[in-house]
Amino acid sequence: MRSVQNSFLLVVLLGCQVFRPISNEAFPPEYEKFSWSLYASCRMSPNTQLTPGSPKIYGQVLFKQSGPEGKLRVTFRLHGFPASESQSRAIHIHEYGDLSQGCTSTGGHYNPQGVNHPQHPGDFGNFVPRNGKIRQEVDSQASLFGGLSVLGRAVVIHEKEDDLGRGGDAGSLLHGNAGARLACCVIGISSSQLWDKTHH
Repeated sequence: MRSVQNSFLLVVLLGCQVFRPISNEAFPPEYEKFSWSLYASCRMSPNTQLTPGSPKIYGQVLFKQSGPEGKLRVTFRLHGFPASESQSRAIHIHEYGDLSQGCTSTGGHYNPQGVNHPQHPGDFGNFVPRNGKIRQEVDSQASLFGGLSVLGRAVVIHEKEDDLGRGGDAGSLLHGNAGARLACCVIGISSSQLWDKTHH
């Protein structure tokens, strides 16, 4: 009888742990501080190795994810594109938050599962600037949580349109033939202030 009671008590205790919010060493302290959400930001700057005549892109990329199972929301607030053009630009997450050689040292696309482009978690796709600006919000398959978190990695804006893996060559399946890197930034954990300010 005592064994049955102990087993029942164990099940109840485990059940309580499953359904209450998780706040332990597995998550940054900001997770609890900001009501079970994580926020991140990325301050965009032009590539230090730009070719002459390339646009100089500035702005911010903001991230919010409500729990490890929640969708990652990404907001782009970018400017510096030629106002007279409507050239589609690709934006991706790259594997390294290393700007020591400009955007070149950010490595290839962040591709933890080793799959073909455009199935990488940070393949945001193409964006068409309006009046020299990109103001857009998307859902992403990437995450701010766990071992596959994109915190500390880089966001890169490319000069061309992403062919979305339909280019028929090896480059298409690696990076969408999106061309040179115009600007980049490193994703870092942040408070909720930037997100709230942008969305109010």
